[in-house]
This record gives sequence, C-alpha cells and structure tokens, in this order.
Amino acid sequence: MDLPRITDFEILEKLGAGSYATVYRARHKTIYIVLEYCNAGSLSTFIRSKKSLPEATCKYFLRQLATAVQYMRSNDICHFDLKPQNLLLTRGQGNSVSLKVADFGFAQHLKLGEMNQQLKGSLLYMAPEIVRKHQYDAKADLWSIGVILYECLFGRAPYTSKTIEELLGRIRSCEKIRLPPNVCISKECENLLCELLEHDPAKRISFNDFFNHTFLDLKTFPSEKTLQKAIELVTKAVEYDEKHDYKEAYYLYCSSLQYFVPLITEEADATKRLALRSRALSYMKRAEEIKSGLIEEEYKKAVSSETTALKETSPSSANSSNIVNILEPELHALSHSSPALKTALDIGRQGELYLYEHKFQLALETFTSALGVMVPFLNKEPKGERRTLLVQQLENWMKEAESIKNILTAKEMEAEPKITQTVRSCCLQ
Repeated sequence: MDLPRITDFEILEKLGAGSYATVYRARHKTIYIVLEYCNAGSLSTFIRSKKSLPEATCKYFLRQLATAVQYMRSNDICHFDLKPQNLLLTRGQGNSVSLKVADFGFAQHLKLGEMNQQLKGSLLYMAPEIVRKHQYDAKADLWSIGVILYECLFGRAPYTSKTIEELLGRIRSCEKIRLPPNVCISKECENLLCELLEHDPAKRISFNDFFNHTFLDLKTFPSEKTLQKAIELVTKAVEYDEKHDYKEAYYLYCSSLQYFVPLITEEADATKRLALRSRALSYMKRAEEIKSGLIEEEYKKAVSSETTALKETSPSSANSSNIVNILEPELHALSHSSPALKTALDIGRQGELYLYEHKFQLALETFTSALGVMVPFLNKEPKGERRTLLVQQLENWMKEAESIKNILTAKEMEAEPKITQTVRSCCLQ
C-alpha cells in the first residue's frame, strides 16, 4: 500500500494501529507523533446534543468500548480515566460511527489482583475505592464503564453534584445509586448497570462476566467471524431440515439469527444490508413454520394419550392445566412438596401455552420468570430423580427462551424503515 506524504517529511512505514491512533515511522529532523483524526467529536458531546440515548444506541457504543477494554485486559493494561470525554467518535462510510478510546495518560500495566495506590482518574467517574481507600485494582475501570452507561441512558452521571464537596460526600458515604423515576430499560441492561455500579469491588462484576454478559452479547459482535458463524449455523439447519429433524433445524435457524441481525444493523452498504436482511428474514420465517408444525405435532400426540374430554378439546381452546400434563407430568407430580418449584412449573407451562398461541413476547417473559425461580432452586436440589428431571426441563425452557429471543430480534428489523433508524445512522445528524 502507498504511504501518505506530508510536507517536510516522508512517512517510511506504518508501525501499528490501535483503538485510538495510527502510528507511523517518519524521516525528519524532528520526531512527529501522527494521531488519527476522529471527525465526529466525543461521546460526551454526543450525549449532550441528544440529552439521553436510546438503549439500543447505548448498547452499540458499549459493545465497542467493551471490545477495546477486552483488548486492554488481554495485555494487562488499565486505563483509569474512562469517561465520555475520552471516548472519541469517527464517522465512516454510510454514516456509521466507531468509538475510539483515547487519553492513556493515567494508563498502566496492572494484572488482575494487583493493587495500586496512586490517585488517578476524573472524580465523577472514579471508582469509590480510589477516593475512600486510595487502594484499588483493575476493577476500577468497570465502575467507570458503569458510570458511562448510566450517563448514556439518563443524560447525567449518577453522582452529578453542584460542588466538589457534595460529590465527595456522596462517594464517601457510598450513597445508593438509583435509577431515575419513570424510566424503562430492559432487565439485562438494568442488571449490568447494577453489577457495574457496585460500591464493593469484591462484589462488583468481574471482567470475564462483563465480557460475557447477555446485554453485551459480544459473541455476535459484527466481524468476519460473525458472518462465518451465521453461515455455518444456517448450513447445519438446512441439513437437519432436509433430514426432517425439524426440532434441531428450528434451534439452528434461530441461533443463526443472533449472528445475522447485528451484521445487518451495522452494515453501512445498503445493497449488502438488504441482501443480508432478505436472507435472515427467510430463515426466520422458516423457523416459525417449523415451530408451528412441531407444536401441532406435539398437540396431536398429547391428545391421543389424554382422556376423551381432552380429545374433544380443540387446539385453540386447550387450557393451561391440559398443557402442563403434556409437558412435564413426572416433574409436576414430584413438585407438590416444594411450593416454589410448583410455582415455577406453573409459570413455565403458561409460557408453553403462549408459545402455542404464537404470543412470542409473552412466552419469552414467562419463560424468563420461570427460569428465575428454577435456577436458584436447582442449585440447592440434591441428586436424584427430581433433580435430573428439573435439569432437563430447565435446559428445554432455556433453549426455547433463547430461540424466541432471536426470532423477536429478527422481527424488529423486519421492516426496512426501522433499520434506517438504528444506531448505524442515527448517531450523527
């Protein structure tokens, strides 16, 4: 590739490129540091211009920040001054916007578990242990990320104060951070926010759990590998579909959608975006067709084994008590001595009923509620028949919930006007 020429000196070679700069070796009497020009300002300026950002836009930026921090941690680097002013934005093709981490003035090598005692950072974004104890580790960066997410969502940092004294008082007293009233964010987003803004660093979310959090879903972060994974899953889905193994084909089609949708959302080229969208929608519709067939087949099998009264019940009038007997009769029979488990199964059976009626959003919410009860229960359940059945039912509903979530995500981008309003194009007007 041809290297650029700038007046008075010649660039000899490109030394490397990071999240925030590109560095060249140049021939000249004076040493120059050539930084990348970020042409769209900072995240701080962008937040102020919008007052607050939609959750989808916050997720768009947070995923980019998370991948940058993931790279830093792989090299045992801590930033210690993460804040919106140090997150620069660059506008690329199709008005897409990339986030760049800047200002590594306070950065240092620090392995997990190693402690630091120097006062570093900006007070509004500084982890409370830095202020209160002057002793902290790499997890201080996680607190700063939490403050950034809070400010993106609500337009201000959680401890925004009129004076330094007031701010220090709130930090030192470990004042509980509350969400603004009448706000609506997803449970995944709220969970991550609370995990990041934990005053006690020992209880704060770990880097590994942060990178694997469901809100970020970094495994589907758009890249060449993401596209390869999507194609791989679809290829397998088609194979199972042709073999009439429809249940496995359904799960694979749904799994592919979680990789296709981010690619579509962040694709700047309109032609490529429409082509990807068309493919993803065809897979989504095939998944729905398969699920309808599976539900009908399961219902017919259940009817044949039920009483005459149930045989005469039409699919549309099947009630939840019939459905639960179809789903997990053995487990349900073993749950009478455990009210919490019985409640979870009752909630889960309602989710199955919603799924049968194609009420996907209600089904997802209901399955999530059931799983929220069953997982803690399973952790305390001793080995035995009931535990084995419980694991099977838990895995089944988790798989169903994940598949429904992928279908719902695909449906959100089904209408082309919605795509044009995504973070890919909404960032800079």
